[in-house]
Amino acid sequence: MISKARIKFISSLQQRKYRQLHGLFVAEGTTNVLDFIQSGTKTAEVFATRGWIDEHGKEISRIPVTEVTMKELKKISSLKNPSEVLAVLVQLPETTPDLTKVNDLTLMLDDLRDPGNMGTIIRTADWFGIRTIICSEDSVDIYNPKVVQASMGSLSRVNVSYHNLWELLKNKPDSLNVFGAVMEGENITEIPKPDKGIILIGSEAHGISQKLLPMIDYKITIPGISDGPNSAESLNASIATAIICYEFRR
Repeated sequence: MISKARIKFISSLQQRKYRQLHGLFVAEGTTNVLDFIQSGTKTAEVFATRGWIDEHGKEISRIPVTEVTMKELKKISSLKNPSEVLAVLVQLPETTPDLTKVNDLTLMLDDLRDPGNMGTIIRTADWFGIRTIICSEDSVDIYNPKVVQASMGSLSRVNVSYHNLWELLKNKPDSLNVFGAVMEGENITEIPKPDKGIILIGSEAHGISQKLLPMIDYKITIPGISDGPNSAESLNASIATAIICYEFRR
């Protein structure tokens, strides 16, 4: 049984201001919830059906659990078709990246606004073993329910932080190259791809901001194949990121 006050509180976490106020966020679905728990993310409470609790009792034995019905889950879920489990978790600690110590690939996202793209990019980074994503301060909140859902548990394994990208890049070492995805750049298949560097992805609507363009060492482009008059003008930000990450890792 869950009280009306509790329902109201959990539902409020769908809004950024309340997530920031309480330092909490919500994850839904077995994969998401268990990935966060197994990664050591502090879990405030789990709300689940009796069947789910019986099946996953060992994995949640040290966590506060409230048994709820599917009807109650629908009241606190952000999904049209809720899963049998929802967790309220403590937001992950945010670290300030030191670009002088970068020894691997790092993703940098400039003004990325779409929650689905953000979640997919986090999942993509996890797949390709990229553990650091640096977002501009105006990018979408990683604890937005749609971001958490699209990341499919990868948020627990990728460190995401928000910073002034210009301030970070102006102090980066010369040995750390920035590869910026633009419409008119060098073919990504033909450029040198080091083991370490920054991959800069711009916003869905406007691309990389004018202020950051001079900081790019290599402007890169994914060449299109279709030459028809009605072909797509550009790639979705998350798809472009996945292709670029693959090219760097292969």
